[in-house]
Amino acid sequence: MTMTSLPNFPCYLNGEYTPLSEAKISVMDRGFIFGDGLYEVLPVYGGRLFRFADHMARLERTLKEMRIANPLSREAYEAIARKLLAAQAAYINADITTLHQLVYIQITRGVAMRDHAMPEGITPTVFVMANTVKIPTEAQRANGVACVSADDFRWEKAHIKATSLLGAVFSRQISFDAGAVETVMYRNGFLSEASSSNVWLVKDGAVVGVPKDNLVLEGIRFGLIEELCKATGIPFSLRPITRDEVLAADELLLSSATKEVLPITTLDGVPVGSAIGKGRPGPIYAKLYAAYQDAIRRTAA
Repeated sequence: MTMTSLPNFPCYLNGEYTPLSEAKISVMDRGFIFGDGLYEVLPVYGGRLFRFADHMARLERTLKEMRIANPLSREAYEAIARKLLAAQAAYINADITTLHQLVYIQITRGVAMRDHAMPEGITPTVFVMANTVKIPTEAQRANGVACVSADDFRWEKAHIKATSLLGAVFSRQISFDAGAVETVMYRNGFLSEASSSNVWLVKDGAVVGVPKDNLVLEGIRFGLIEELCKATGIPFSLRPITRDEVLAADELLLSSATKEVLPITTLDGVPVGSAIGKGRPGPIYAKLYAAYQDAIRRTAA
């Protein structure tokens, strides 16, 4: 598939199922004009939605924050997702039970004449698609990944999973240009998150994450990592983390829907945790990754 072509498996758009290549929205849609919308990305293993209730809860929180009425029920989102997952698997002639897929949901405020103020009485635009996803490679699992750092120059409502992602695009490009996997960001000397991942610090056998506030997106893995730590006896806490603490970490981890949990082994060209691991994935990562895969297997069973 070229960058200018799209596949013909179905997507959902405003109550209709249509080939992705033929889906159209109005140029006056506020998602197109302002980026006035939100999205969710749900991982799917063997045809089973992973942490579906958690993703729906975040979708509902974001809709409320953005003052958009939820256009569909959880049951409707699930039914749409299952239909699209099956159609996408059939399109590539694959057994759905063997696939790693994702469901992408996007909701915008809807179509109206251009005005910054939020119009009332318009119908939200709802778009849903399914696709396969590349999970981290065995080499990335074994060796970890390289990341670079930058100041967090994005807006101060990072907790909203909005479609206006230009800040994330710019921050990810920093690491892309450097041949790295992610950009770890700091705000006023404190860790915030990466361009499309949450970041976790490991020190003295404990996992530490940043507080759940307006400066970071609360990834679904926030709750999952805490659960996995509890199940495996790993101390867990959330608190402000300084840049110096990041540089002195025994291990650094990324988490996201597509990365699952992934070790950072070099940051700005310097090995992470060189005192104990010399830039290699550490023991806490190994425990969390194994527990994460157990959680996936329980979902897919």
